[in-house]
Amino acid sequence: MAKLPDAPPGPKGISLFLVPKFMVGDDGSLGERNTVSCGSIEHKMGIQASATCVMNFDDATGYLIGEPNKGLAAMFTMMNYERLGVGIQGLASGVRSYQSAVEYALDRLQSRAPTGAQNKDKAADPIIVHPDVRRMLLTMKAFNEGGRAFSSYVALQLDIAKFSEDDAARKRADDLVALLTPVAKAFLSDIGLETTVHGQQVFGGHGYIREWGQEQLVRDVRITQIYEGTNGIQALDLVGRKIVGSNGAFYQLFSDEVRQFINGADGALNEFAQPLAKALNMLDELTGWVLDRSRGNPNEIGAASVEYLHLFGYTAYAYMWAMMAKAALGKEQQEEFYASKLGTARFYFARLLPRIHSLDASVRAGSDSLYLLKASQF
Repeated sequence: MAKLPDAPPGPKGISLFLVPKFMVGDDGSLGERNTVSCGSIEHKMGIQASATCVMNFDDATGYLIGEPNKGLAAMFTMMNYERLGVGIQGLASGVRSYQSAVEYALDRLQSRAPTGAQNKDKAADPIIVHPDVRRMLLTMKAFNEGGRAFSSYVALQLDIAKFSEDDAARKRADDLVALLTPVAKAFLSDIGLETTVHGQQVFGGHGYIREWGQEQLVRDVRITQIYEGTNGIQALDLVGRKIVGSNGAFYQLFSDEVRQFINGADGALNEFAQPLAKALNMLDELTGWVLDRSRGNPNEIGAASVEYLHLFGYTAYAYMWAMMAKAALGKEQQEEFYASKLGTARFYFARLLPRIHSLDASVRAGSDSLYLLKASQF
């Protein structure tokens, strides 16, 4: 990314260039070395296998790609896909952490279960009998499987937007992808860090020691909240551009779909459909509140954005879990897989979805308390 000499000021003047390591002749043969070079390699917290470099382009030859001053638009085409990929990276870290944490919890013996010895032939019970260990493992499992379902849902919308022969379906899916991309990037990576830290905590002191692997996962997942647009910027994109910018139209597509699912739920699904309906009602009302407040004070968008995105994410995961529960109901007696899905769904609705109440209260507190201090008072 660079500017031409006559480029307009600001980001509108950025162009995209290809800078080769070696110059190429007209016949395709390699010529002399271009003057692009690596100035240094950064020393980072994590992802050590991915070199982050300071690049020097002194007198280097570069080739313009696309139109002059249109580089930022080309970059964002790539960035939107990268943001989805970074969300998957956060999810994958949580899944890997969970896999080793479960294995450790089944194998590690420490004290006895609160209800009495479960493993009487051994000196202690495996730590998976302890309520707090189960809380952490179930939190990881619920977030991981909910995240997998959500990422698959977004991928489905991408396919519809690209391949559907129905113009209206393509437009609807494209708008949904625009709405959900910042949620996928930020929520999956925020939850990915929480999940990975839970995995490290299951290991106790061993989780802090490098050879057990959890320490690296925690270091590596941290970048997902930062690169390809920090999660605060993703939240601003969601609220400022996708919610306020469309006057709620993009959001309404998602809300209407979830509402249709709720309205079609039968009695057996009510234990999931009813709390999902309450969560959707809360998100609907909060979306209207944010739209109203944003018209009077631009600070309200920034003040609301992160907690709003998280509330959106928890509600989207609830929709995913309700759909999975619908698929599993009636099959749990025959297959352990479906019994596990239903048990995890019940945990999500009982222990994780209630977080939306504090998020709602925080958003509705507005921006006033953020500006009570002068800069000198920090």
